[in-house]
Amino acid sequence: MSAPENESAFTDPPPKPVAEPEPAVVPEPAVEPVPEAVAGPVPGPAPRRLPRAVGVALATAGLLAVTAASAAVTVAVGKPDSRPAVAAPAPRATASANANASASASATPSATPVPVPTAVPTEPKPTSTVKGTVNGSKHEGDLRYFLLPIPDGGESYGPVDGMALTHDDVSEMFGKPDDIDTLLGDMGYKDGATRTYRTADGKAEVTVTLLHLGSADIASRFVKFYNIKSQEPIDIDGDPNAHGFRKKPKNEAFTGSMTGIGSQGDVQYTIDVEVKGTPDKALLSDVMKRQREWLASGG
Repeated sequence: MSAPENESAFTDPPPKPVAEPEPAVVPEPAVEPVPEAVAGPVPGPAPRRLPRAVGVALATAGLLAVTAASAAVTVAVGKPDSRPAVAAPAPRATASANANASASASATPSATPVPVPTAVPTEPKPTSTVKGTVNGSKHEGDLRYFLLPIPDGGESYGPVDGMALTHDDVSEMFGKPDDIDTLLGDMGYKDGATRTYRTADGKAEVTVTLLHLGSADIASRFVKFYNIKSQEPIDIDGDPNAHGFRKKPKNEAFTGSMTGIGSQGDVQYTIDVEVKGTPDKALLSDVMKRQREWLASGG
């Protein structure tokens, strides 16, 4: 007797006529493991980037004439991958029908468990632990506390609290002069801090740098003599004691930049904004205003 069509080639010889063949066991479909979700773009620690390289010459009275050279930056924005969908296996069911019954056939699901993806809890927004106080024109505590808070939806590059400036960082800002220690001593320099963040709409990158100096008068004169000769001078709306500079790109598809210089009490602050195309000075004026108010109130 020949084997029936569709019967496996490995089937044993035909069963005896008196025995019903056992029903074939249908194996459960294999379920491929669900890969872990790939997280969205989480900004990792960014290289320490100071806003401007500054060359300083001391005047006879120990005051400053500051010249800065512009810097360029490129921001890479990650794109989250999506979790591939995996179809769950359909449960096996056996139906028993009764010709005289009006009820629908019942299905008995398999006891094999179906994998259920585990929900990943949302991490709470980090809470800053740095503290500072302001009393009139004097600021005390951790200078990072006085960095302008990142707007809602913004992303910090590097530590959320910002970074304290080292001696080498400050020396680099001033062009690594041989007399950097004398310069910082004449300024009454105490400490510095910086932080870079990207705005929620992803269109601008903002770097805030603070220098804690010996007095409000020194901080004010630092601002007065700060100059970037290669860039267009611009006013800072609402603050006649501050001033800024703008660098327009050669092509609107390229990056433009602005730098604002101001002081509040014994802290001098520098704001660098970089955007695609020609920067709108209103954006810089707004950030400068918020930084000035934060330094004045201490939050």
